[in-house]
Amino acid sequence: MTAPRSRLSPHVDALIEFWVRRKWVTPVAGLAVVLSFFAFKSDDFAFVSSYNIRIVAAQTVQVGVCAIGMTFIMIGGGIDLSVGSVMALSAVATALALKAGYSSPTAVAVAMITGVLCGLVNGLLVTGLRIVPFIATLGTLSIVRGLTRRLADNQVVRPTDEPESLVSFVQPLGSTTWLAPAVWVTLAVGIAAAVVLNWTAFGRRTFALGSNEVAARLSGVRVNRQKLYLYTLGGLFAGLAGLFTFANMREGDPTASAGIELQVISAVVVGGGSLMGGQGSVLGTLVGAFMLTSLVNGCTLAGWENYIQEIAIGTIIVLAVAIDYFRRRWLTER
Repeated sequence: MTAPRSRLSPHVDALIEFWVRRKWVTPVAGLAVVLSFFAFKSDDFAFVSSYNIRIVAAQTVQVGVCAIGMTFIMIGGGIDLSVGSVMALSAVATALALKAGYSSPTAVAVAMITGVLCGLVNGLLVTGLRIVPFIATLGTLSIVRGLTRRLADNQVVRPTDEPESLVSFVQPLGSTTWLAPAVWVTLAVGIAAAVVLNWTAFGRRTFALGSNEVAARLSGVRVNRQKLYLYTLGGLFAGLAGLFTFANMREGDPTASAGIELQVISAVVVGGGSLMGGQGSVLGTLVGAFMLTSLVNGCTLAGWENYIQEIAIGTIIVLAVAIDYFRRRWLTER
């Protein structure tokens, strides 16, 4: 079956074909629109100043790191709604470890292990009990949040001595590397994740699983094991994001990161990922995360209310899903 031709011009068909097959175009174009709009909106182009770009980059770290893990999960055909709660639990666990007198490296390990265990539980619910990922992770979202409140005794946990090594890690100003060290770590993790996703057998199995689970199973992919790996990996990245959350806030807040899963999923979808699985890229996800953070930052600088940010993010999600539907339909008819 041939794809429908445009009534305007053959050049329009070529342009659509270019846009459909190169998923990086949409997030890059969206980022350019956001940057341009708020650059002209702000006084003296303050929005695109070196100072503000460093701030936005540092603010992107939490969503970006968590979204990398979500990219693996969504490409594999799953979804994880509990990442915000996992981030809060990891932050509280880090604060409790430091308050108990443990060293910063130990606290970092505690945050990562916390994330891994939460991801493992999600994976076991999906593979062992055969619960739909949306329902399973919706349940753990509430369970983990409640556990976080219990561990923190329903109050903010503040370490006795502020860990300067962790706090300075996420600070964008005063860094000798221009960008905050956490930004460089995020970029390095993103590059490593992209390599794994695009040039390893693990990545090929992930794409195969999300594209067609039955075909992947018949091709020899151990579907349940692969899903378990993906959710555990997603938990690891959520734990790292929780560590950055603690370092940014300098405390473990059991109410932190509430609703951040919306931004994380949005970053993946805006970056070319699909809610149906089988599509996505780490580069697109990071660009999508930076775009969403820039949107929030621009609204703040413009003095707009929070509800405008929420409406804008929701609109972007709807547009991203609509674009994904159009792209899939175009490729199918092709």
